[in-house]
Amino acid sequence: MIIDCHGHYTVLPKAHDDWREMQKAAFKAGQPAPEYPAISDDEIRETIESNQLRLIKERGADMTIFSPRASAMAPHVGDQSVAVKWAQVCNDLIGRVAGLYPEVFAPVCMLPQSPEADMSSSIAELERCVDMGFIGCNLNPDPGGGHFRHPPLTDEYWFPFYEAMCELDVPAMIHVSGSCNPAMHATGAYYIAADTIAFMQLLEGDLFGRFPNLRFIIPHGGGAVPYHWGRYRGLADMLKKPDLSGHLMNNVFFDTCVYHQPGINLLADVIDNKNILFGSEMVGAVRGIDPTTGFYFDDTKRYVDALDISEAERHAIFEGNARRVFPRLDAQLKERGL
Repeated sequence: MIIDCHGHYTVLPKAHDDWREMQKAAFKAGQPAPEYPAISDDEIRETIESNQLRLIKERGADMTIFSPRASAMAPHVGDQSVAVKWAQVCNDLIGRVAGLYPEVFAPVCMLPQSPEADMSSSIAELERCVDMGFIGCNLNPDPGGGHFRHPPLTDEYWFPFYEAMCELDVPAMIHVSGSCNPAMHATGAYYIAADTIAFMQLLEGDLFGRFPNLRFIIPHGGGAVPYHWGRYRGLADMLKKPDLSGHLMNNVFFDTCVYHQPGINLLADVIDNKNILFGSEMVGAVRGIDPTTGFYFDDTKRYVDALDISEAERHAIFEGNARRVFPRLDAQLKERGL
């Protein structure tokens, strides 16, 4: 199988997006939000079949690990009650997509991480979603939307949530949302910066000594980390940390959302293949055609196909690593005889 670990529901039923605007307006006016609209299965099918499902088939993947649109998670909008309701309706929609296409989409949830709140509502939403068959979550290291006022991922603030992750045996993709800081373009600066910052936070601490079964996927190829791997190895040495292979890389994984062949080549040369999961984030941040190749930038399977690696290593990137990092997905696939 070819499992894409990084997919978002980016083209949604119009009624869903319209309700979000009404929810935000109601909060601003100090009024209750209207009832969430009824959205038919046919409306969901229309958005999925003309976008993600079509491209999955055209580009040769078999399954996508699917979560709500990252740029719209926006937990900084409103208060905790707004964030909770928004997370619930978004996750319910993802659950419905997975229910309609169980052989193609595996659901992952967003969290109601309102900046002024603790992680209790996020724990409750994670538990609710896992009960519905979800296999992981997206964890936002900067719920404030581009100001980095939250404590590092190694801080005790996050520990109750990590305990829940370990108990449920689910990983988290570390993924910020839209930027409300005008100095940070969302997908070109904020996402990549947040990926890199998260890695350095993990390097400075000893989180996996306390939570040895905790697993994180750092998306977008790990941000700037693979390109500066020598810097991080050197910093680990200067900070008297163990070698990165044992300190972080039994628990941290990168995806292949890197949109040119030289970048994927570097990722595979620098990072052990056991730490790389195939991902595309297609119909996402970069949607155009690369004029130098004639192919879509986010058609990342082509880049992995072209790597000078063994078939066993390619299988690990395309399938084996995802099944290891997402054990609930592995169990679901085994139930289907796969």
